[in-house]
Amino acid sequence: MTRAIVDQDITPTERLLDHLDDSWEVTVGIDGDEETLETELADYDVAFVTSRIPLTKAVLDSASDLSLIGKLGTGIDSIDLEAARDNGITVTHTPGHNALSVAEHALGLTLATARRLPVAGEIIAEGRWRDEYPLGTRLSGSTVGVVGFGNVGKRVGMLFSGFDVDVLVADPYVPSIDAELAHGERTDLETLLAESDVVILTPELTDETRGLIGEAELDLMRSSALLVNVSRGPVVEEAALVDALRNGDIAGAGLDVFEHEPVPADSPLQDLDNAVLTPHIAAMTAECRAGNIDQLAENVTRLFAGEDVLDRYVPVDP
Repeated sequence: MTRAIVDQDITPTERLLDHLDDSWEVTVGIDGDEETLETELADYDVAFVTSRIPLTKAVLDSASDLSLIGKLGTGIDSIDLEAARDNGITVTHTPGHNALSVAEHALGLTLATARRLPVAGEIIAEGRWRDEYPLGTRLSGSTVGVVGFGNVGKRVGMLFSGFDVDVLVADPYVPSIDAELAHGERTDLETLLAESDVVILTPELTDETRGLIGEAELDLMRSSALLVNVSRGPVVEEAALVDALRNGDIAGAGLDVFEHEPVPADSPLQDLDNAVLTPHIAAMTAECRAGNIDQLAENVTRLFAGEDVLDRYVPVDP
């Protein structure tokens, strides 16, 4: 009997369960508290998780029976990969499946921020009308900078190219031809920040990208510019961003990810009418979720049976 635990955020859960035969004993529901996890995971062979579950060294060291982690989606910064390797735990994930959905959300956040749609909604809800609406900003004809040009960044570049914008790309690990294929031009981060009307963040969270956008970087941006983050919250120094939004150093921000998730009720971001916030939902489309779940289930069942999967799905293979 294979004992598995499934993060309740993997929905529709039934789609995942349909891939597992009767030899799997499955529990649905994981507490995201790190101390609780240290005891909760000890009795399972397999854990299906999302990024909300912190699989730290302490957690993995305590998970004595755990042999396989299936992480839904691309980012694996919530898992201590070195600790997984040391404990003989295989890690698989599903990179690429969510890229188009996340890119579409980046476009949606940009338009919502530029056209101040939440403010417009509040005006109607309060019985007021358009004479009290602060003017929005047109996207067409602007310069859009994409920071990070992997699976998501490339699709962002292609989507925005349909708006008759100039696309700048900052990513030291991709060749210039990649930017050209998205009708863009590769440049350095400082130039991109200084010349872009919209800056869209799509890099993975690594030691190199943590705190990538702080006070100095925000100072480089135009006062009319927008910042959109669909990567990971810690890529941006949130306190510096709040100050920049309050002081008018930049015009607005569209954020799907945050330093602390869920966003605290007292977060100053919630008091800013030039910030558009969504609860880490960029990848949450029906089409994306179905493909992600199917791929994750295939990865996990094959690996647990001792069969191979594509290398790009296995960041840790002890």
